[in-house]
Amino acid sequence: MDQTTAKEERYDHKAIEEKWQRFWRENDSYATSRTEGRPKHYHLEMFAYPSGDLHWGHVRCYSVGDAAARYRIMRGFHVLHPPGFDAFGLNAENAAIKRKIHPAEWTERNIARMEEQLRRMGFSYDWSREVITSHPDYYKWTQWIFLQLYKAGLAYKKLAPVNWCPSCATALANEQVINGLCERCDSQVTKKQMSQWFLRITDYADRLLENHAKLQWPEDVKTMQRNWIGRSTGTEITFTVQGSGQPIPVFTTRPDTVFGVTYMVLAPEHPLVDELTRGTPMEPEVREFAERVARISEIERTAEGAPKEGIPIGAYAINPANDEPVPIWIANYVLMEYGTGAVMGVPAHDTRDFAFAKEKGLEIRPVILPPGADPDLFSLEEAYVEPGTQINSGQFDGMPSEQAKEAIADWLEQRGVGRRKVNYRLRDWLISRQRYWGAPIPIVYCDACGELPVPEDHLPVLLPTDVEFTGKGESPLAYSASFVNTSCPKCGGPARRDVDTMDTFVDSSWYFLRYLSPRRDDVPWDPEEARRWMPVDQYVGGREHATMHLIYARFVTMALHDLGLLEFDEPFTSLFNQGIIYLQGKKMSKSRGNVVPPDALIERYGADAARCFILFIAPADEQAEWVERGIEGVSRFLSRAFRFYATSLPRFRPGWRDELHTATSDEDRALRRRTHQTIARVTDDIERFHFNTAVSALMEMINEMYDRQRASDVAVSEAMELFALLLSPFAPHLAEELWQRLGREGEAAFQSWPEWDADVARAEEVEIVVQVNGKVRDRLMVAAGTDSESLERLALASEKVQAQMNGRQVRKVIVVPGKLVNVVVG
Repeated sequence: MDQTTAKEERYDHKAIEEKWQRFWRENDSYATSRTEGRPKHYHLEMFAYPSGDLHWGHVRCYSVGDAAARYRIMRGFHVLHPPGFDAFGLNAENAAIKRKIHPAEWTERNIARMEEQLRRMGFSYDWSREVITSHPDYYKWTQWIFLQLYKAGLAYKKLAPVNWCPSCATALANEQVINGLCERCDSQVTKKQMSQWFLRITDYADRLLENHAKLQWPEDVKTMQRNWIGRSTGTEITFTVQGSGQPIPVFTTRPDTVFGVTYMVLAPEHPLVDELTRGTPMEPEVREFAERVARISEIERTAEGAPKEGIPIGAYAINPANDEPVPIWIANYVLMEYGTGAVMGVPAHDTRDFAFAKEKGLEIRPVILPPGADPDLFSLEEAYVEPGTQINSGQFDGMPSEQAKEAIADWLEQRGVGRRKVNYRLRDWLISRQRYWGAPIPIVYCDACGELPVPEDHLPVLLPTDVEFTGKGESPLAYSASFVNTSCPKCGGPARRDVDTMDTFVDSSWYFLRYLSPRRDDVPWDPEEARRWMPVDQYVGGREHATMHLIYARFVTMALHDLGLLEFDEPFTSLFNQGIIYLQGKKMSKSRGNVVPPDALIERYGADAARCFILFIAPADEQAEWVERGIEGVSRFLSRAFRFYATSLPRFRPGWRDELHTATSDEDRALRRRTHQTIARVTDDIERFHFNTAVSALMEMINEMYDRQRASDVAVSEAMELFALLLSPFAPHLAEELWQRLGREGEAAFQSWPEWDADVARAEEVEIVVQVNGKVRDRLMVAAGTDSESLERLALASEKVQAQMNGRQVRKVIVVPGKLVNVVVG
């Protein structure tokens, strides 16, 4: 190609990207190798639900992950980077109801569509390891894991409330309940007790907390998990019902306030409520209140700032500390699932109780006096929640409240009306779903033999095909005779299958293990491969999964470890959370109808531009506001890079490394300095997941390459070869094209990551900002490495600084070497 033709050549992103995607596919370029001697790196992004289209949230997560994975390959790591789909779930079943299409067909269509989009983005996935959780060869092993937990006593069945639509005669998932109404028929949703399956995650509550110490995770995710688990140490105090003496245990972390109890609150669903109000004048009002509260979600009931509603039930409880009767109320903010379903109301020393007591006209009795307060003049305008001195507390008056916590707890234990206890907000994991599109629970029921696990060699328990999707009645599986009717594995007599399916979080609690050997039919994962690859070195995904998926996956891993099936007990060593994409201040989501599909912009600007843009718009861990015009600037950057190579290719000298000693001109030194500074910056930025500044550094480098075209061919050649490699994690299609045009062997993606020369990268001169009392007054160009004493002397000698002194004395000089001098005068 002559130079005239090269100048006219246009950056045809479509042709370049199609070319390299075809090459990668035909050559299985990213199939996981078994190169010995290299350190392993298991790199994983949270797999997607197959909704039918990628959105920019997907693009951001997977672009972040792919850039980091590609970088690790170039750093010499043996990288495992697999794709998959979290393919079971309610959306597919709703689609079956609305569109009269089988969930499997809807799901497979969407997967095919999203696979096409993911391939078009050029992500470095090993597609031979793809897993799809709705395929029998996957959920066979989900069922197998359930059986291991069942046999270990970690899976059990009990009665629990579900959202129930009386019109559809079916249980509803939380997301199907809108403002207390069924999303399908707008009927009022109630609570109904049903027998359901649980996993004993509470057995692992302490370990889930203790293991945080060995995880390289964002601190806010650990905090969210700590709050979700909600471990608290306190005292369980036994109040009794006046008259009958029935016990009402209450858990509190503040036994020092027990003398200040002026009322008690039960959850409206507490079993004592019916018992204490049955046949009383309060029964109709209490039942109506309880039914109304039951229609409100737990999140709404406990949300900060939500109105606190409640009514007295006409019964009293006896406070064991002072034998006083206190009225029993029911209120919307107390849940049966948390603690004991009962709380003691201490309005003087609890903010929520204070607001409730003020509104209801209940007594507010202080039992802790603030330091220095006069007990005769003390009054409360708000709850006092800090330590102080006990008052109105019988024999404990005058004792520091922190000391009284222990003393009162001891006293209650000695009297047999209290005991120290650790309490958790965490509840066992309810995994039953009255749905079709999920992994069937492998349990059968025999009238003669009872509840029995399906034998492992009978797995998978397949989903039936003779099912109608109406959205009404029990689980669709209950109406499939071919599914329900089976033989007892023990006596051979007639038996019935369990008709619930598992929560999709069970599927995603172990998928990272299936990637290790996804085609093995004899084991869920190859133990040798688990030793080779696990745990996951880098996990990338949204922080919205902190308190469900990430806790569930940790629990299942710990349980499998304890059963001797894994050698590790934590699945993800390091975690990175990408930020959310917003449009006009609102999170992009299909439910809000504000999703901007990436397809049109990828068609117009290319996948490389989309990748670089989504990485460039903001730090990867921060939220980003969608501004479409920004992709135009990124596209121009890639076009400029392509044109530079097209026009400068004749200057490229393959043997430039042997001739670097000749690159000594000022232009050479300036271009080489920028090249090596860029290597250092981009390397450091990728290590810290600061992809936006890495892309910015590449933009600055290509500008320097244009500005320094008077540099020697050797310096230009060095910049061209190393820029192509630095570009590879971000714009892999263009990087491969540039690498090939340079005539280099192999693929850019599998070359060694460039190393920088610190001496070459060191700036010869730096700009020093000079401030007077924090305001910029001058800028000085000085030799790089100038010491602090010299910088101070130069700053004070500046005419602009002298003009600002105005006879005032220098009080202090602050020097930040290589950056600024601040002269403080007064």
